[in-house]
Amino acid sequence: MQQSAVTLCLKLRALTTRLRDEHGQDLVEYAAVIALVVLALVGGMNTLASGINTAMGTVSTNINSVLS
Repeated sequence: MQQSAVTLCLKLRALTTRLRDEHGQDLVEYAAVIALVVLALVGGMNTLASGINTAMGTVSTNINSVLS
């Protein structure tokens, strides 16, 4: 019984040590920042594409009205 209590204590100590370890935390933070940047870029690209589409439609309309 005493040996299983010691084993349990050692496992709990190892678990708390692992939970306090911040070794992989930087990787998670970088991944979160990259995900936010990608989301911002996708939103920006959609807005840019919409603006380009509108501009090309205006140019096309103007060219068609001049040629008609």
